[in-house]
Amino acid sequence: MSHKLKITGWLAIGAVAGALTTVQFQAVARGALAPLPLEELQQLAAVFGMVKTDYVEPVDEKKLISEAITGMVSSLDPHSQYFDKKSFKEFREGTSGRFVGVGIEITMEDGLVKVVSPIEDSPAFRAGLKTNDLITKIDDTQVKGLSINEAVKLMRGEPRTKVLLTIFRKLENRSFSVTITREEIKTQSVKSKVIEPGYAWVRVSQFQERTIDDFARKVEDIYKSEPNLKGLVLDLRNDPGGLLDAAVALSAAFLPENVTVVSTNGQLEDSKFIYKATPQHYLRRGGTDPIKHLTEATKGALRKIPLVVLVNEGSASASEIVAGALQDHKRATILGSQTFGKGSVQTVRPLGPDTGIKLTTARYYTPLGTSIQAKGIVPDVMVDETPEGNLFALLRTREADLQKHLMSSKEAADADKPMTDAQRAAEQQRDQDREEARQRLEEEVRKNPGQRLVPEFGSDKDFPLQQALNRLKGLPVVVSKTQTERAEEPKAN
Repeated sequence: MSHKLKITGWLAIGAVAGALTTVQFQAVARGALAPLPLEELQQLAAVFGMVKTDYVEPVDEKKLISEAITGMVSSLDPHSQYFDKKSFKEFREGTSGRFVGVGIEITMEDGLVKVVSPIEDSPAFRAGLKTNDLITKIDDTQVKGLSINEAVKLMRGEPRTKVLLTIFRKLENRSFSVTITREEIKTQSVKSKVIEPGYAWVRVSQFQERTIDDFARKVEDIYKSEPNLKGLVLDLRNDPGGLLDAAVALSAAFLPENVTVVSTNGQLEDSKFIYKATPQHYLRRGGTDPIKHLTEATKGALRKIPLVVLVNEGSASASEIVAGALQDHKRATILGSQTFGKGSVQTVRPLGPDTGIKLTTARYYTPLGTSIQAKGIVPDVMVDETPEGNLFALLRTREADLQKHLMSSKEAADADKPMTDAQRAAEQQRDQDREEARQRLEEEVRKNPGQRLVPEFGSDKDFPLQQALNRLKGLPVVVSKTQTERAEEPKAN
């Protein structure tokens, strides 16, 4: 990485992709451990002893060891991570699509929590919460001044416990309180709708355990209401990834049986694998196949219907696997912006009942053998996020911007080469462009407090979606005049 971005907190798009990664779950079962470096381990033990006896105040032994493990694992790359009890629980909730709470999708508006949508059949849904409701208090805590994560923590809790929410409903200009009993929520990572007669939109926001079940149910509903579908848009924008099995399964829904979806390669023998569009390669933990249980008409239609896949800088990891597979097999037109560029697979290994590590164990490759590490999927058609252009794309972190990211083969070859004057000038220009974009974003936020700066995905103002529909209909597409393929950046010497 030639430089480190200093912009944080503005756009939670690419940043999330570093946390939610393509993962496999695997128990530790090793016949023989690698030889241990005894001299270095003795040094580690000596340092531990000195800290324990000589430090200015007493230290917690367990915390010290935990921090040492954290440092060792996090020093490898941006996606390897040690999980303590709390973070392991949160990680498993994220990949399972289950958590205990009230059941609402939220955002922030004017410092308050805004309900984007109550999750169907959740406690919030049954209590009558509606889209655009504003939450002003959670129990006795005023929401104004809280971050969105702090508000989420207050609303989550143990099953069958109660939380009192104070709601302001703008359309009715009234405030009221509602007591909601928390329960386990099953999130839906798939949304869909018929955009207009003959054309439908399916959005996958994350690859979780339930994603393919949700996808199968949604597309079945689409074909029931619109049996003569002429085209489909698969929206993977800002999808930060998730489970590898789910990515293989989604790809298999659109591809001929048994073709290659993705391959992986690492040090361990079990990290060298070719995943194909076949149930035994995505039902690796057993269970029923949601794709197999689609009606024959729906299954057949999914494999031949004209398809456009929407991607952007926030499309990472598992979503890049899907886009790469559909692109290499010429099954879909990829439309949007160059993706995040996370071409590695993490394996989660438990260290005990409630701790574990997420370790990068393999690189993945598209069906044609291309690694997208630190580069991403380049769309077939470059399209901006608004008619005015890609306003804030420069502020979004990508894999190549992350410290200690795995180098692509080209980066590794160029690692020891000094930067040329042209490369140095290009880097300075990128820094200048980013600073201008940051200032423009700040100005827009000041002028339009609490307003969306980019239209909601799936809305009638969603510019890339409109261009995807034009592509499906054979109409002209407004191609970006400014976007170019982002080259792999040289390492600074």
